[in-house]
Amino acid sequence: MLLASLGGTLEFYDFVIFGVFARDIAAAVFPNASPIVSLMASFAAFAVGYLARPIGGVVLSHYGDRHGRRKVFLWSVFVMSAATLGMGLVPSYASWGVAASGLMVTLRLLQGFCIGGELPGALTYVVETAPRIAPMVCGVVFSCVTMGVAVATAVSLSVRTWLAPALVPVYGWRIAFIIGGLGGVLSFVLRQSLEESPEFERLKGLAARQPFRELLRTHRAHVLVGCALLAGTACFNGLFFSHLPAYLSQVLQYDPRQAVFSQTVGVIAVAIGTLFTGWLGDRVPPRYLLRSGVAVLLVCAYPFYHALASRSVPLTPLLGIAGLAAGFASGSFAVLLTDLFPTRIRFTGVALVFNISFTIFSGTAPLIATTLIRDTGQQTSPAFLMVGCAAIALLGSLWVDRYGGRVLTVPTTS
Repeated sequence: MLLASLGGTLEFYDFVIFGVFARDIAAAVFPNASPIVSLMASFAAFAVGYLARPIGGVVLSHYGDRHGRRKVFLWSVFVMSAATLGMGLVPSYASWGVAASGLMVTLRLLQGFCIGGELPGALTYVVETAPRIAPMVCGVVFSCVTMGVAVATAVSLSVRTWLAPALVPVYGWRIAFIIGGLGGVLSFVLRQSLEESPEFERLKGLAARQPFRELLRTHRAHVLVGCALLAGTACFNGLFFSHLPAYLSQVLQYDPRQAVFSQTVGVIAVAIGTLFTGWLGDRVPPRYLLRSGVAVLLVCAYPFYHALASRSVPLTPLLGIAGLAAGFASGSFAVLLTDLFPTRIRFTGVALVFNISFTIFSGTAPLIATTLIRDTGQQTSPAFLMVGCAAIALLGSLWVDRYGGRVLTVPTTS
C-alpha cells in the first residue's frame, strides 16, 4: 500500500511543481510584455500536460488490464522522472527563443502521458489488494498524493527563503524540478519490490483482450457518472494546488513566502481530511461523505474567495479550514470511482474517467480562473467555476447506487 502511495506522492510533486512555480516559469520560458498574458501562457502549458493524460491513461491501462499493474507502476514513474529532470534543465527563452518554450511543452506532454496511468493504477492496485478496507486504502493513496503537493509547496518556500530574491526566478523552479526528478528515480528503485495485485493474478486468465473497447460497449453510463463524480474534487485541486500560489501573489498581492507557507498548511490539512474521510468511509457509506464534501465546496466557494480578496480572515487559518473541508470529497471520490467497474476492465475504466475529469475540470481550471479574472475584473470570479463543478459532482453522486457495487459490496471491517 505504502509503496503504491509513495509513487503517487512523487508523481504528483512532479506534476504540481509546474503550477507552484508558474509565475517564474512564465517569466523565464514564456515572457510577454503583459504579466497576465505571460502567466496565461504558462498555465496554458500546464493545461497541455493534462491533455496528454487521457491518451496515456488509455495506453497504459490497456497494458495494465491485459498484463498486470506492476510494470505500469515501474515504467510510468521512471519516464516521468526523466521528463521532470529535463524540465529543470530547459534553457531560458533568452537563450533558445521559441525552441525553449516548445521543449517545455513537449516535456510537459510526456509528464501528462505517464501520470495518466500512474494514479489510476495505484487506485486499482490498492482496492484489489485490500478490498475489505477499500475506502481506507483509497484515502491513504490520495492523502499521500496530497502530501506530494505539500512537499512541492515546502520546496518552493525553502527556495524562496534560502535564495536571494533576484535568484529565485532564475534558479528556484529549476532546483524544484531537479529534486522531483531525483525523487522519482528513488521511487522506481523502491517499487521494484512490489508484487502483482492478488485479484488480477486470480483472474488473469479472464483478462479482457480489448479492455477499452469493452468498456465503451458495456459501461458508457458508468463512465459518465464517474466523470461527474470527480468534477468537484478535480476543480478544487486545480484551483487550490496549482492556481492559488500565483493568484495570491500576483493578483491579490500577498507576500509570496507567506502565500506559499499558508498554502502548505492548507495542503497538509487536505491530506489529513482525506485520510480521516478514508477511515470514516469504512463506517459511513462513501457516497454520503462525497455529497457532504461537494455541498460544502458549493456553498462556501464564494465566501472563501471573498475572504481572500478582502483579507478579512488571516490567510493560514483560512486555507487550513478550506483544506479540511475539501478532504471529505477528496477522501471519498476514489473508492466510488473504483466501485463502478469490474476487475477485468477496472484499470481502463478508472484511468479513462480519472483522466477525462482531471483534464476538463482540473487541468483547465487555472487558465479559466485567470481568464475570468481578466474578463470580469472581479478577483472573486474563480468561485463561480468551483460552484459549477461542485454542482456537477453533487448531481453525479445521485447515480452511484444504480451503477456501483463492484467493490463496496464486499463486507467491511471496522
